[in-house]
Amino acid sequence: MVAANGSLPNENIILGANPQVEQYVILGELTGRKIASLQLIIGDNAIIRSGTVIYLGTRIGNDLRTGHNVVIREENIIGDNLQIWSNSVIDYGCRIGNRVKIHCNCYVAQFTIIEDDAFLAPGVIIANDMFPGPMYPDAPLLGPTIKRGAQIGCNCTLRPGVTIGEYSLIGAGSVVTRDIPPHSLAYGNPARVAKKTPEVIKRE
Repeated sequence: MVAANGSLPNENIILGANPQVEQYVILGELTGRKIASLQLIIGDNAIIRSGTVIYLGTRIGNDLRTGHNVVIREENIIGDNLQIWSNSVIDYGCRIGNRVKIHCNCYVAQFTIIEDDAFLAPGVIIANDMFPGPMYPDAPLLGPTIKRGAQIGCNCTLRPGVTIGEYSLIGAGSVVTRDIPPHSLAYGNPARVAKKTPEVIKRE
């Protein structure tokens, strides 16, 4: 683990050029899980704000921006230009594309896939366990897939394994229990498709 003074005593930590690392940041937290690689790679021009904790065993591209008290766990592969606001968590084993924005107080569960240009508004909660509790201890975890350009509204909950189609829009407070087709506006509990996004959003 390293403090925010820019010194990197841990050879497993590779930090790119021009980083801005504030006080009370931990780079290189060690997981208790057995993982294939302990190397933490963060690309150029990162801005990592106070309270952020990033675990060993993750790879992050250029231009990372974190808010305060962000946690990014191990075995994540994250592209360029991730912006993640304060008090949000990316759990382990996720795949996140380029130019993804994750707002405040979001939880991204293990094995979630988020493609390029997707957006999670404040308070989005992602689930990945179909059978929580001791009755099914061997049931696999399955995170949702959020396709390119999809936007998830404030305080939405995504059920394990659902797919949100490309450039779809999920209304605030919705609970998504089934797949949402591309270019769809969906909302409610459970979320249902109301119309196609070209009907409500003018895209150039």
